[in-house]
Amino acid sequence: MEVGGIQALRTWRRRQSGTVSLVPTMGALHSGHQALMDRARASGDSVVTSIFVNPLQFGTDEDFFQYPRPFEADLEVCEAAGVDFVFAPALGEMYPSAPEVTVSSGRMGAVYEGEARPGHFDGVLTVVAKLFTLTAPDSAVFGLKDIQQFCLVKRMIADLNFDIELIGLPVVRDADGLAMSSRNEYLAPADRAAALAIPRALDAAAQAAADWSPRDEPPTIVERAAKLVLDPAADRGDLTLGYLSLVDARTFQPCASDFRGQALLLVSATVGGTHLIDNVPLEFVSSP
Repeated sequence: MEVGGIQALRTWRRRQSGTVSLVPTMGALHSGHQALMDRARASGDSVVTSIFVNPLQFGTDEDFFQYPRPFEADLEVCEAAGVDFVFAPALGEMYPSAPEVTVSSGRMGAVYEGEARPGHFDGVLTVVAKLFTLTAPDSAVFGLKDIQQFCLVKRMIADLNFDIELIGLPVVRDADGLAMSSRNEYLAPADRAAALAIPRALDAAAQAAADWSPRDEPPTIVERAAKLVLDPAADRGDLTLGYLSLVDARTFQPCASDFRGQALLLVSATVGGTHLIDNVPLEFVSSP
C-alpha cells in the first residue's frame, strides 16, 4: 500500500492500467468505511481511499479542529481492506489559497442538511470534484447514510459530465442499530442510549409504510409513527430533533399527501451536542 499527497498520487495513477475505484473519507475510519472499501475492491482493479478533513464543509461553529484524526489507525484499516493507495494530502496542497471558484449545490443543497448547515454541500461538492479530478476514478463508492450528499454527488456527476460510476452502499449499522459515524465516538453512554431513538423511529416508519393503505396519506402515516418514538426522547431532553420529513427520492421535495413512488424519510437530531443524521427508503405504490 502506498501513501502520499498529490504528486505521489499522480505518479501512482500513471502506472495503473486497470480500473480504479475511489472511496472518499475524512478519516476516523470504522467498519462502515471498510465496507465501502470492500465494495470498491469488487468494482475496480485498484482502490484509492482519500483521507482529508475538508474545511470547506464545516461551519464556523462546527467541529473542524476537534474532528478525530487517528491517522495511523486509519492506515491500518486501509491496509486490512487491501487499499492500493491512500491519498492523504496536506491542507495546503488541496487549498494553496482560499478558493475563488467552487461548486454550487443548488436548490437541492439548500434544504434539510443544507439549511441546517449553510454552505456545507457547496464545500462537499467542491472537494469531491477535486478528488474526482485528481484520482480520475472509474467508479466511486459512497455510503447512503449521507443520502442527501449521495444524491447531490450523483447530480454533479450528471451535470458536470464526470465519466464515473457512482455506487451507493446501504447504511451500515452497529449491533444496537445506530448508523455508523465517525462522530459516534463523541457520544457518552447515556447519549448513545438516547440516540437509539433514531433507528427505532425509522423502524416504526418502515412498519407504517409496510402497512400503508392507499387511503392513507404517506407523510402523515410515517412521520406520525416516527414521532411516537422520537417525541418521548425529546421531552426528556435527551434528544433535540432537527428535522423529520418524507421526501421524494428524486427531488428532495416534501411528499404531497397523494404521493406515490420512491421516498426517503430523513431525520436529523442533536444528542449530547453531537449532530446525527439517518434515513430510510420507503415505497408507496398502489396495487394495480
